[in-house]
Amino acid sequence: MTQYTEQDFINQLTGKGQGAAPARLGTRFNAEGQFLPEPGNTIVAHVPEGSKIQTELAALAQKMKALPGAEHFAFTPVSSYHMTVFQGVIEFRRKEGFWPPFLPMDATIDSVTAHMVEKLKTFPKSSRFEIKPIALTPLGLTVAGKTSEDEIALRDFRDQLADCFGYRHPDHDDYTFHITMAYLIKFMAPEQARIHAQAIKALSDEFLAKVPDIELGTSDFCTFEDMNHFEPVVFDL
Repeated sequence: MTQYTEQDFINQLTGKGQGAAPARLGTRFNAEGQFLPEPGNTIVAHVPEGSKIQTELAALAQKMKALPGAEHFAFTPVSSYHMTVFQGVIEFRRKEGFWPPFLPMDATIDSVTAHMVEKLKTFPKSSRFEIKPIALTPLGLTVAGKTSEDEIALRDFRDQLADCFGYRHPDHDDYTFHITMAYLIKFMAPEQARIHAQAIKALSDEFLAKVPDIELGTSDFCTFEDMNHFEPVVFDL
């Protein structure tokens, strides 16, 4: 389970070792924080609409938006909040390890989706799991299985999906589960990053004291056109 330090956040916010601009600038979002077309598919467990945890996360997002430096982020809609169970394919990530084998790299997203839906027709029912929050980061909430048994069930689910689709992302075994709430669109100056990182840590401590676990909906295979909405296609895997 990944543990982040204040210095990790500062490095992330200042762009240390990340190149000239934040990752996905120009493909996922623009410099004004508007989300761009980026079609793909994924398996996610949504934060249920109207649930207590959605209300808590919405309140947390408002606090994040009020922090100094918030203009450096593009915030995702509350209605889109989810935990990714297994990363599918995405238009701008066509390479080995991120694409089902035996399909050409230039296949349309729709044709890959149809292939994956067909594969899921014989997918066994996954074990149920519950999750808990671990920490707030500048980009959202990291989470994990509520118990060791939940974590094992969640990891086993990912292994089964990898076997079903025939590929594993490079970070498959050490993937950090999370609920994305924002994307960094512009790096910060070091002092601004330090202030922001400390504020995020304070919000994290406050949230973890108040919210011991997180309610999620079923794990569904979804399609998306951008990061604003994830439409279920195959329900309750």
